[in-house]
Amino acid sequence: MHIRKVVGRVTYRACDECAEGVITDVVLDEPFRDCGLGTRALSHLRSKYPDVTWRTTLDRRLTRDLLRRMRIPRAAVGGNCSHGRPGVMAPAGM
Repeated sequence: MHIRKVVGRVTYRACDECAEGVITDVVLDEPFRDCGLGTRALSHLRSKYPDVTWRTTLDRRLTRDLLRRMRIPRAAVGGNCSHGRPGVMAPAGM
């Protein structure tokens, strides 16, 4: 949030049963891409779910560097948890 306006979004799926999560999208408004807001949003997600192992399906240039810095590895195609359950999809506003 920036002055009561949503400026980005992290979309993810998480499975409570196996404690695995997959980040499926990270979107930031243009003026906020290089100010550390993406790192802050992913750090908040990790602190909100400390027992979840995170992976990502993203491989775009804008998000690849962020996820590499945050040490979030790529998930297998489909991004389902290890027992095949698709998990709950939830957007986290920034």
